[in-house]
Amino acid sequence: MKLLRLLNLLIGYVDVYLPDLKYFYDESAVKFSHAPNYFKIATTAICEMFNQVGYPEFDDSGIIKRGVIIRHLALPGHITETKKVLEWIKNNLNESAYISLMTQYFPTYHANNFPEINRKLSTKEYNYILKFISTFKHGYIQELGEHEEEFVPDFNLDGV
Repeated sequence: MKLLRLLNLLIGYVDVYLPDLKYFYDESAVKFSHAPNYFKIATTAICEMFNQVGYPEFDDSGIIKRGVIIRHLALPGHITETKKVLEWIKNNLNESAYISLMTQYFPTYHANNFPEINRKLSTKEYNYILKFISTFKHGYIQELGEHEEEFVPDFNLDGV
């Protein structure tokens, strides 16, 4: 597999990996990101990253020196998918894996073409996610926000 060969070239050069594990179901990966076999490829890569650098190690200031932190963006209407992603992490890497669970999703660009993700995460969905993430020993979860749109840069390329 090309990806594993590429990752093997990085042995000894990369101390910290911050991979995204966005989708569990191939249907979602294809529909929203045109990424067939996403989960299989992404999890294979993440396992190799763990083989190379392991669980996070931090210095006395709390700065990561080495390790893997897996990011997951919870999508509205896809909370079962979030649960499946977290279950995979727990079953394959264990509850000591560091998770960065992002809840800041809000619809932009072509999201209006997909009614199921053309909204923010609800409070009910957020609270449901909190139950799953609480079983991990380490990680980060964003609070459910209301002003994410304010942080999106203007991509009109003026001044470039």
